Amino acid sequence: MATTALITGASSGIGKELARVHASKGGNVILVARRETSLYELKTELEAKHGITAHVFVADLGSENGAERLYTAVCDAGLTVDILVNNAGFGGHGVHIDRDLTHELAMIDLNVKALVTLTHRFGGDMAARGRGKILNVGSTAGFLPGPNQATYFATKAFVNSFSQAVDHELRSKGVTSTVLAPGFVTTEFAKVADLEGTRLANGKGATAQSVAEHGYDAMLKGKLVTVNEKMLSLALTWLAPMMPRRLMLKVMSDMQKKST
Repeated sequence: MATTALITGASSGIGKELARVHASKGGNVILVARRETSLYELKTELEAKHGITAHVFVADLGSENGAERLYTAVCDAGLTVDILVNNAGFGGHGVHIDRDLTHELAMIDLNVKALVTLTHRFGGDMAARGRGKILNVGSTAGFLPGPNQATYFATKAFVNSFSQAVDHELRSKGVTSTVLAPGFVTTEFAKVADLEGTRLANGKGATAQSVAEHGYDAMLKGKLVTVNEKMLSLALTWLAPMMPRRLMLKVMSDMQKKST
């Protein structure tokens, strides 16, 4: 019997590629995002190429009760979620007090509140059945403070911590939780987050496909945290913690300054 994966932020980038990876293995997908046309195009592609069933749910998970409404709609459709992929999220460049507070709070609503809600609802159902997997798409940003993206980095730190704790709570019930923490990825994220022109976004990023394949494989193995680049993982695990905090803050701030 095919497993069904619910993937948020499935209309582009890593989410879209994760849907492709799961479908290529014969799994059905529940595609969730705000862009209806993109979701139906992906549905058509996956069903034609892999012979699976793709369900589309157009949803704004950052809106009030958006995640709860999605959960209710999926249940009302009689669908069982075997794999939950919390991928939806966004960032935003600039000094915190100079940015629109509404945007900062919306970032927390999507990156944190929606993820927690869906993990609670679908994770609870998985635990009751005694099986399931959760993949939370975090970021290497979750390992460090991020001047000029203070709120985004903080939301990913939450995802890192929350996901590991949930794994410990649910593993004995047959459910695992994995954090995928990629470095810079070549997607529309940089444009949306207004990071173009910064050192952080000027480097060569990994492809969304390679990151998705890496994260999916780590999820199947039940890993706690996985970084897609070995050297980056080493730097974050061993070198970054040894740096003086103010030096680290300066390095991260300089990486996210716009070139003039």
